Amino acid sequence: MIVIGLTGSIGMGKTTTADLFRQAGLPVFDADATVHALYEGPLAADIEAAFPGTTVEGRVDRGRLSERLSGDGAAFRKLEAIVHPAVRRSEDDFVERYRRAGAPAVVLDIPLLFETGRQSDFDKIVVVSAPAEVQRARVLVRSGMTPEKFEAVLARQMPDAEKRERADFIVPSGKGIAAAKAAVEAILRQLLL
Repeated sequence: MIVIGLTGSIGMGKTTTADLFRQAGLPVFDADATVHALYEGPLAADIEAAFPGTTVEGRVDRGRLSERLSGDGAAFRKLEAIVHPAVRRSEDDFVERYRRAGAPAVVLDIPLLFETGRQSDFDKIVVVSAPAEVQRARVLVRSGMTPEKFEAVLARQMPDAEKRERADFIVPSGKGIAAAKAAVEAILRQLLL
């Protein structure tokens, strides 16, 4: 079974690309969705202990947590030390389930794949990329997003150009859905034939 890592910076179209892989029949693990689920209860007590006042009724309040982490690199690392091991266990369970089921490939959608040194965990890496102006426009229409928040997120992510250099495949999401779909189909033809 081929384990594909899917990554890309904020606003690059990773979610849409993950959906294209799903539509092509591949199982896709969504790290962000897993974190959201863990925040709903399984990790709430640990996060509350590390960051008092960031949970409400046994769930992590993402707004409060975001405020607490704002501009604090040490706090981000502390949170990652709580969250990343739980996400990794979920990933491992996902991969093993589909390996036993005989799937030809799985996709793991990991936003910070390179930033967390995960590249060796995958057989192939797909990077979703778009021009900087497209990325910026996509991100700034998100609810609660500001230019300052966008810049803070970018500062924590590896530059897009470097991600593209490290990729086995690139999906160009700035050229529309048809181009992205064609890129995904070409990747699957190459990997699964």
